[in-house]
Amino acid sequence: MKPTLMIVSILALAVLLVAPAAVFLQKMELTTCKHWMFAATVIWFATAPFWMKRKAQ
Repeated sequence: MKPTLMIVSILALAVLLVAPAAVFLQKMELTTCKHWMFAATVIWFATAPFWMKRKAQ
C-alpha cells in the first residue's frame, strides 16, 4: 500500500510541474491547468501524509 501511495503522490507532484509548463508553451488552456492543478493538490494532500508519517519515538 505504501509504495502505491508514494507513486500516486509523486505523479501528483509531476502534474503540478507539468501543467504550468504546458500553459507556458501554449499546449493547454489556463482554466484546464487550474483544474488539473486543483485535482493534483487534493491528491497530494490525500496521499502524502500516509507514507510520510514518522515513527513514534
